[in-house]
Amino acid sequence: MRKQTISFEMTVFDNFDDLSVEDQKLMKAAVASRQNAYAPYSNFLVGAAVLLENGEIVIGNNQENASYPSGLCAERVAVFYAGAKYPGVTIKAIAITATSEKYVVKEAAAPCGNCRQAISEYEQKQETPIKLMLMGETGEVLKCNSIGDILPLAFGKSFLG
Repeated sequence: MRKQTISFEMTVFDNFDDLSVEDQKLMKAAVASRQNAYAPYSNFLVGAAVLLENGEIVIGNNQENASYPSGLCAERVAVFYAGAKYPGVTIKAIAITATSEKYVVKEAAAPCGNCRQAISEYEQKQETPIKLMLMGETGEVLKCNSIGDILPLAFGKSFLG
C-alpha cells in the first residue's frame, strides 16, 4: 500500500480589478449572463462565459425547472452551445460567477460535479487545457489552469474500451 497526494496550483486574485483586461472582459460577460438566469426555485443565479480560440465569447446561465433534474447549469449551457455553434473550435477559458436574490455570494462559485465532467469531456476531446475563472458576487477570484485541476481523476472515453 502507498499513499499519494493530488494537488494543484491556482492563482487567487483579491478582486475583479486585479484580473487582466482579457479576463475582465470574459468575467463581465459571465456577470451579464447571470442576470438572465431562470432560477425561481433556488434564487441562485449563475452566469458562465466561454472564450473560444477564434475570439468568440459564448454565454450561458442556469435554467431551472420545477422537475429539478430537467434544469441545466450555466456552465453546461455555455459549453454545449459553444460546441453546437462552433464545432471543433477550441475552448480556451470559462468564467463562472454566481449571485443570490437572498444573500451576497462572497465565495467563488465552482462548477458542480456534472459540469466538471462535461467540461472535462471537451478538454479531453480538444487535448488542451481549459482555464477556469471562478467568482462570487464579491471577494476573491480564483483562476485554475485546467478543469483537470479540480477533477483530477476524471472519467473519460479511455474507460469505455
